[in-house]
Amino acid sequence: MTCRLAAALSSLVFLYGVAVAAADEPKGPQKPIALWSGAAPGDQGNLPPEAPQPAKPNDTTIRIGNVSQPTLSVFRPAEGKANGAAVVVCPGGGYNILAFNKEGTEVAEWLNSVGVTAFVLKYRVPKRPDRERHEAPLQDVQRALGLVRHRASEWNLDPQRIGVLGFSAGGHLAACASTNYGKRTYPAVDAADEASCRPDFAVLIYPAYLVDKDNKLAAELPVTGDTPPTFIAMTEDDGVRVECGLFYYLALKQAKVKAEMHLYPTGGHGYGLRPSEHLVSTWPARAADWLGSIGALKAK
Repeated sequence: MTCRLAAALSSLVFLYGVAVAAADEPKGPQKPIALWSGAAPGDQGNLPPEAPQPAKPNDTTIRIGNVSQPTLSVFRPAEGKANGAAVVVCPGGGYNILAFNKEGTEVAEWLNSVGVTAFVLKYRVPKRPDRERHEAPLQDVQRALGLVRHRASEWNLDPQRIGVLGFSAGGHLAACASTNYGKRTYPAVDAADEASCRPDFAVLIYPAYLVDKDNKLAAELPVTGDTPPTFIAMTEDDGVRVECGLFYYLALKQAKVKAEMHLYPTGGHGYGLRPSEHLVSTWPARAADWLGSIGALKAK
């Protein structure tokens, strides 16, 4: 074999290896999709410009505030790994800010690893004056779910396997989406609003605001037998009160909705899926098992 031929073959092998490696990598986020073509419903456009908050010492969380133009960021699994399922991810932040990487983009990457196409929702924060804290965000998540289902064929998705996942306030928002889907909370904009905005399943991680001080289910969460199957994970030392998860789970059980709850002894609140010494950091594996058990991860 001549040196020139050997060099050519070596180059081909190298390029093949690069191509294979690239095929195994997640496709990453595409350009964010605007949810509304103009101003979002009910907004007056009087917020300061959207901007990340200053970083806290030894904290890598990206906190985004003053969101008035909601978007969806699409994260697709590696070539050949997608199974047709999709999840709209709702970061938390007390309806004041969005913990956009820890409870958004990092979660999208995990979902990609199990074959799920992720849509990170940047919903409106902070709470709008004279509106319930979840009112504008609920419009955004309803719009997002309908949009994903309407465009399912474009992303090679199964329109009957589109779920929602949320953390803290985002967990409350995911629960709102799971119990308020019979009618849009805004005037229809286009054909996407003709598609169902009911999630096919929900994952709630340290959800907040699900019960009042007397442990009665929040009025905005009318759980019925049609509420989608739900997975819940919390810790006993969660500052937002573990009763949020417990009593929501009980409501699901009484309505005969398929539900699974994992209650861990320690871990507090706001851990996302970052590993720690606490057992609660294993919740992603349990959630993946549950998604598999309800058929969400089957091949399209």
